[in-house]
Amino acid sequence: MCGIVGAVAKDNVVPILLEGLSRLEYRGYDSAGIVVANAELQRLRTTERVSELGRLVATKKTQGFTGIAHTRWATHGAPSERNAHPHFSGQDKKIAVVHNGIIENHEEIRKRLEKEGFEFLSDTDTEVIAHLISFNLETTPNLLEAVCKTINELQGAYAIAVVEESQPDHIVVARNGAPLLLGVGNNGNYVASDASALIQVTKHMIYLEEGDVAELQSNGYRVLNRIGNTAYKEVTRLVRESDLTRDSVELGPYAHYMQKEIFEQPIAVANTLEMVLNAHSISPQLFGTEAEAIFKKTNGILILACGTSYHAGLVAKYWLETIAGLPCNVEIASEYRYRDPIANPDCLVIGISQSGETADTLAAINYAKALGHKHSLSICNVPESALIRQTNLRFLTRAGPEIGVASTKAFTTQLAALMLLTVTLAKLRNRFSGELEQEVITSLRHLPIAIQSALSVEPQVKAWAANFSQKRHALFLGRGVHYPIALEGALKLKEISYIHAEAYAAGELKHGPLALVDKEMPVIAIAPNDALLEKLKSNLQEVRARGGELYVFADSDSHIQESEGIHIIRLAEHAGMLSPLLHTIPLQLLAYHVALQKGTDVDKPRNLAKAVTVE
Repeated sequence: MCGIVGAVAKDNVVPILLEGLSRLEYRGYDSAGIVVANAELQRLRTTERVSELGRLVATKKTQGFTGIAHTRWATHGAPSERNAHPHFSGQDKKIAVVHNGIIENHEEIRKRLEKEGFEFLSDTDTEVIAHLISFNLETTPNLLEAVCKTINELQGAYAIAVVEESQPDHIVVARNGAPLLLGVGNNGNYVASDASALIQVTKHMIYLEEGDVAELQSNGYRVLNRIGNTAYKEVTRLVRESDLTRDSVELGPYAHYMQKEIFEQPIAVANTLEMVLNAHSISPQLFGTEAEAIFKKTNGILILACGTSYHAGLVAKYWLETIAGLPCNVEIASEYRYRDPIANPDCLVIGISQSGETADTLAAINYAKALGHKHSLSICNVPESALIRQTNLRFLTRAGPEIGVASTKAFTTQLAALMLLTVTLAKLRNRFSGELEQEVITSLRHLPIAIQSALSVEPQVKAWAANFSQKRHALFLGRGVHYPIALEGALKLKEISYIHAEAYAAGELKHGPLALVDKEMPVIAIAPNDALLEKLKSNLQEVRARGGELYVFADSDSHIQESEGIHIIRLAEHAGMLSPLLHTIPLQLLAYHVALQKGTDVDKPRNLAKAVTVE
C-alpha cells in the first residue's frame, strides 16, 4: 500500500532514498516525504509525486548519512501535507516515523495519549505510533526498546521505520503483517517495502518475518523477535541474493510500465512454463514435494483471491471442473473471511496474488485453515512473500517485477500456472491419457509464440481507441470461460481510463443490461470459435437490433462478418482451452490506448495502488 525506504550509510543517503521511493511509487502516490538525520531531523513533504520531492530536496540542498522516506496511499486522513509521512513526536528525544499498514486500535491509543498531553497534528493512525514511541522513550533506555514496547500495544498490520534525533546513526524498523526487508551493503544498511527499491545499492536482502524488529547502523544490523511471550531476543535471518536487476525495473524503450509489461508477456509466460517446455510429462513436483500425496486426496478446490487474481481464479473454475472433474468455488477473499463457510478438510485451498502480500488474501487463507482446511497452495510472483511462506504448496509464476498498477503479465502467468495445475490434477485422477498430455505440452510450448502473435493486433486496437476516448460507459460481453476475460477487460478499462465499464455473461443481456444499450455505449465482445459461438452471435444481434455499436475480438475462423455498427479484430489463431490467455491481450491493449487518448496516468491511476496490504 504505502512504500517505505530507509538508509544508514557512510555517504549521503538522499539519492538512494529518492531513487528507492521512485521504485516504490506504484504502492501509493498521494504524497511523499523524507527525513534526514543530521544535527537535527530535517523533514520535507509534498502532496505531489516523488519527482517533486526530489526538486524540494535539491532546493534545500538536503543531505545526510541516515534517513527514512515514504510514498503514501491514503487510508486515515485525506491526502495533504499535514497527513504526509514522516510524522514527528517528542522534544528532547525527537523521533520521526514512516508507516505502511493500518493500526486498528489507533482511536483508543490516541485518546490515552491526548490525556498524557500529546498534541495530534494529523488525521493519520501513524501519528499514534510516533507519539506512543515517544511516550515509551520516557521510561526505556533507548529507541530499540521503546519500539519493542510500542508494537506490543499495536493491533493491525504494519511496517514501520523510526529515527531519533539524538541517535542519528540508527534506524529501528518493525514488521507485522506488512512486507519489509533489509538490504545489506558494503557501504551501509538499508530497509524497504520491496527489493526493487534497494537493487541500486545491494543484491543482498533479508526478508523480515512476522514480529521482527531490527536495528540498523552503517556498519551492522541485528534482528530481534519474541519467542512465545518471552522478551525480545536476537535471531538469525538468512541473507538472500536477489535475482532482480536494474534493467528489470527500468522502463527501457517503453513509454509506460504497463506497455512494457504487456509486451513482456511472451517471455514471462515462457519463463513460467520453463520447467514444462522441455519435459515429456507434467509432474506434481512442480507444486512442491508433498503435492502428489495431497492432490491424490483432493476432492474439491477453493480459490481465494482479489481483483485481477480473482478473475484468474474464475477462469480456473471452468478448467478445473471441465478438465479435472473437480468441484471448484472461487471466493473474493475480503468476503469469504466474514462469513461462516463449510470447511472440507480434503478441499485444496488456493491463494492467488501477484505480490503475495495482499492483506485480504492472506487473512482469508488463515481463516480457511482455522475452519479446518488442511492443505493450501499459493500461486504468486514473489518468492519471498508472506503468501509463499503461508501455504503447504506453492508455484512461482516468474513474471518478473510488475510495476504498473494495472496487472497484465501477472494475470497471464497466473492463468498459465492454473492450467498446469488443472492438467496435473486431471492426470492424477486418470482423466488424461498420455496422448492428451503430450498435446497439452505442445500447446504450452507454442503459447509464448501465440501471445506474440496476439500482440500484433495493436495497430488495429489503437485505431479503435479513438472511438472510446469520449465515451462514459462501456459494456463487455463473454460466454463460458471467456466471461471472466470480459470481467478482466472491463476492470482494465476502468482502472486506467476512468470509463465506467461493466462485464456480463452475454446470455444475461436480456435480464437487465440490454436496457443500457444505445449508440453512446460501446459493447466489446469476446468471440472465440468455441462451442458457445452461435449463442454469442445471437446475443450480439440483440445488441445491434437496439442500436448498440459492437467491437468484437474474434478468432480467424469465427465467421462473424464486419458490417455497419459491427467492428471486428481477428486473432491469428484459436488456442483451444488456452484461448482465454490470447483474448486477454487485445483487451489490455484497448485499455492502454484508450487511456493514452484520454491523457490519464497509465501507470499510476488515481486512488489506486499496486500492493493492497491493508484490509
